[in-house]
Amino acid sequence: MHPSVKFCGRGWIYGRGRLIIGEGTWLSPGVVFHTHLEAEIQIGERCDLGPGVEFIVGSHEVGTGERRAGNGTARAIVVGNGCWVGAKSVILGGVTIGDGAIIAAGAVVTRDVPAHTLV
Repeated sequence: MHPSVKFCGRGWIYGRGRLIIGEGTWLSPGVVFHTHLEAEIQIGERCDLGPGVEFIVGSHEVGTGERRAGNGTARAIVVGNGCWVGAKSVILGGVTIGDGAIIAAGAVVTRDVPAHTLV
């Protein structure tokens, strides 16, 4: 983690997976990272993460009717440079957010986001 990263209040990092946070990035209170040894989380430079944003790399395959949460999975998350992720957003595993993108408050991001777009 670059020394210019700003943690502005309590937040949490769960798990022992790799978390990379770029220069000049701002983390508002309550940001949560759910890491996994098999899937890193990479946040670019000069990003702004709003209050309560969560990054979740882990999930499950769809199981049988006896137990719908099947085998566990883990997929990386990549956030490009200069992104703004609005309050209470959830970024799920396997997502890449392009440079300069804006994620609106409360969004649940399940697919890649092109650079310089608002979702």
